[in-house]
Amino acid sequence: MAFAPFDLSGRVVLITGGNGGIGLGMARGLAEAGAEVCIWGTNPEKNAAALAQLGGAGPRVSAFVCDVADEAEVVTTFGKVLEQHGRVDGCFANAGIGGRGTAFDEMTTREWDRIIAVNQSGVFYTFREAAKHMKARAKAGDAFGRLVGTASLAAVSGQARGQHYAATKGGLVSMIKALAVEYARYNITAHTILPGWIETEMTENTFANNKFVDNVSKRIPVRRWGVPEDFAAIAIYIMSTASSYHSAETFLIDGGYYAF
Repeated sequence: MAFAPFDLSGRVVLITGGNGGIGLGMARGLAEAGAEVCIWGTNPEKNAAALAQLGGAGPRVSAFVCDVADEAEVVTTFGKVLEQHGRVDGCFANAGIGGRGTAFDEMTTREWDRIIAVNQSGVFYTFREAAKHMKARAKAGDAFGRLVGTASLAAVSGQARGQHYAATKGGLVSMIKALAVEYARYNITAHTILPGWIETEMTENTFANNKFVDNVSKRIPVRRWGVPEDFAAIAIYIMSTASSYHSAETFLIDGGYYAF
């Protein structure tokens, strides 16, 4: 018999950037645990493909095209999620983009602003709508909420040629700790997930570099790259009532890379 708190029946989870990679891995696990899942992405074809994969996994899945860097679009699309699902119990701010590996002294303001717009402002817009909704539900007697952000190892380690990306991910850790403190009274917890080297579209070019693979793979104690499915269990735990007294955590999921 499965551990009852991990049954997510009746819960609704929104995952930005949920049409691929880590977001899709979490979406699949949450759906299989019984949650209704809504994914956001900017690519309609990828959204449709993700829905096809998730179709038989859970009770109800949906997808919306949404650019999280567009404040008005986030507000409107969040409203559509509530219209379709009735509530949002968990919000996973997973959408993000990487930089081009430009030397810091050659980095353009345009490139800096592009990363900030998606990885930092996009999370702010999304969490603001989710927190507002969860707080209102708590005041109405239905107190439950989970705010979860996908950061990166870059938040806690030095990433040369990626200062813009690192700044957004480090900022996300600080933002979420503050959210955990402010919203705890409403039974809303907040966490950050820090992935290590994971096989996704974002890392495809990096993993094609033989020199990188040879140097980095030796530093991963479990001796493999991470895969999106490695994030399903942590998503289920966070969404479950088993984690009710656990907040402000920084979950490092990297196969032991940082410790080594």
